[in-house]
Amino acid sequence: MGRVEGKVAFVSGAARGQGRSHALRLAQEGADIIAVDICGQIGSVPYAMSTPDDLAETIRQIEALDRRIVATQADVRDFGAVKAAVDKGVAELGRLDIVSANAGIFSFGTMEELSDELFDDMIAVNLTGVWKTVKAAIPHIKAGGRGGSIILTSSTAGLEAIPNIGHYVAAKHGVVGLMRTLALELAPDFIRVNSVHPTSVNTDMIQNAATYELFAPDLAPEERTAEVLAPRFQTMNTLPIPWVEPVDISNAVLWLASDESRYVTGITLPVDAGELLK
Repeated sequence: MGRVEGKVAFVSGAARGQGRSHALRLAQEGADIIAVDICGQIGSVPYAMSTPDDLAETIRQIEALDRRIVATQADVRDFGAVKAAVDKGVAELGRLDIVSANAGIFSFGTMEELSDELFDDMIAVNLTGVWKTVKAAIPHIKAGGRGGSIILTSSTAGLEAIPNIGHYVAAKHGVVGLMRTLALELAPDFIRVNSVHPTSVNTDMIQNAATYELFAPDLAPEERTAEVLAPRFQTMNTLPIPWVEPVDISNAVLWLASDESRYVTGITLPVDAGELLK
């Protein structure tokens, strides 16, 4: 029997990267999935974002596990769209037990140089979007009367300062505040709320030309490859690796979603290869 057998999980940002990995890992352990993703571009984001084809591939992989999935193209900045997606998913799948509020974006700039658009988009997706995702889900979890688990994706940047991404740092610190407050407010209904804090993860969010330029402004664009930049990423971590894999975060999400962590709430769980030790 799977560790979340018979449960239903709502995952945002599920078209690719960590979100797809979380949905797959939960499905492997018996959950059915409600999935949302913007499947489109935000103008201030300096790399290509997900597409409808990406979400279709997530659907294919979940269904190949013989699990059910209700997937919707929706922007976490739009509460109405997210609520409609969750409502539809619960109507089809019958319940909601788990939330992985994972959708997020990444961009760069010093605090002095950041444009209003960069800052506002970051907060809207990575902080306000997390709140809207959870807000849409809470009534359904409460209605089940079985408790539940909500996992918010923060970052090591939610627990430390990092230059050149201050707006991201602010949003991810804000996620911790959301998590702690939700954990207090939802405890009477036995709904647990925790956050996960990854170091760099091997996804399209870091494996792109814009992020490579941030780490290697001294190199020509054609010289900036994952292989060349791996040692620079590795300097952030204590363990001798440049980045973790999405499944490493998914395993933490799974544990927090499962009854194995039934009395764990209000924690910040790093999966950081020792980055926060530095």
